Formats: sequence, C-alpha cells, structure tokens
Amino acid sequence: QQLDELNKDRKAIEQGMQREALAQLKDLPLVDMPFGLCLFDPDWHQGVIGILASRIKDKLHRPTFVLARGNEGEVKGSGRSIPGLHLRDALDLVAKHHPDLLLRFGGHAAAAGITLREDDLALFEQAFEAVCRQLIAPADLTRTLETDGPLETAHMSLDSARLLQAQIWGQGFPPPLFADEFRVENQRILKDKHLKLTLSKNGARFDAIQFNFAAAAPARIRAAYKLDVNEYNGVASVQLMLEHFEPAQA
Repeated sequence: QQLDELNKDRKAIEQGMQREALAQLKDLPLVDMPFGLCLFDPDWHQGVIGILASRIKDKLHRPTFVLARGNEGEVKGSGRSIPGLHLRDALDLVAKHHPDLLLRFGGHAAAAGITLREDDLALFEQAFEAVCRQLIAPADLTRTLETDGPLETAHMSLDSARLLQAQIWGQGFPPPLFADEFRVENQRILKDKHLKLTLSKNGARFDAIQFNFAAAAPARIRAAYKLDVNEYNGVASVQLMLEHFEPAQA
C-alpha cells in the first residue's frame, strides 16, 4: 500500500510537471522550431525529470533536457535524445566549446545527465542548441518508424508473443515492430488517456492498446505494433501494443 501511494504521488508530480512543461512550450514557433529543448522550473522535482524529458522528447521528437534545482546555486538536468544525436557526444562538444560551463556530465547515446550553475542556464541552452544544429541533419527531425512489415495472421499468436517476450532486446537491437491494416471493431478510452481497441484482420480479432493517446481511431487503420502478452485474472492472451496508426488507404 505504501508503494502504491508513493507511485500515485510520483504520477501526480509528473503529470503536474508535464502540464507546466507544455505551457512553457506552447509559444514555440512551428516553422523554425529549436533543434534541442531545455526546460527548467525552480519547483520541479529531481526524481522525475528523466521521465518528463522522455515524455517531451517523444511528443516533439527533439533532444530534450529537463532541469531542476540541485545543491545550492546548482541545477541538475536529465536528457533524452532522438536517433540522430548521440547525447553524450553532444555534451562533450558543449564542454569543449565552453570549458567551465558543465560542472559534471555523463551518459550515452540516448540519455545523459548534467550539473551546472543555475546562473549558466541561458548559456547552456544556447550552447546545446548550437551543437544540436551542428550535429543533427534536418531529416533526423522528422519522426519516422521503421517496421518489419506485415505479420501473417497465423503468427499473431500467444506462442509468438511469448517467444518474442523471452528474447533480450536493447539499444540498437529493438524488438520487431510490425505494420498491418485492421478494421476497428470497438474502441474506448481508459482512465481518460489510453486508447483500447478491438481490431480484426482476415477474420481474426485482437485486443490492442495505445498508451497516452486519447483520440478516436477511424473505421480502418494502418498500424505499427508490437506483439505483447496480456494477463488478466490468470488468463493470458495476445495483445497488440500500438506505436502509431493512421487511416488506411481506401
């Protein structure tokens, strides 16, 4: 019960920070949007800045740093990146251009952490933007999904989902992402933020869900998805985890 309460508190803090972050971003220009994003609020909680950076990065497809106050006079930031930018290498370049700017930094291609003086926030934002524009090709700022194509209906099974689930996936070796056309048989919104669907293909029906997406789907969709195992009341079934969908071609 204590863990559950802590998790609820964490979610509430994260959701509040996300609303405040999006409010900071609402005036961003649509035509000449920054290549990199830096967000800071003196009241933000250090414990969830990484989650928030990931959410904003996914939403806007930009390398994103979210920062909160640390030790006196300092701020700590957590960053998440897109495939076109190695985040740790970008920070290394920032440090070379401005040797006294970053007090500490480290990470890898997709995620990194920084510590700097609060008075240097504006300088870091400018330096990070300059490095992002130097290293990122404009084409990398367009969100793309590479899929493994369609999956035969016979393989959209619990056995296949369990087989994929048993493998080890990671950076540079992601789990298969399939793409197929479906008819939407039923749909509803769960907890005001997740889209739950029943999809059909070649006479077979499948449960599907897209998290953090609350818009309605058209009658026919082309969807990118992963196979997953859904267990409820001791019963296991295959579930499609949607990454993206769009109206199917007529």
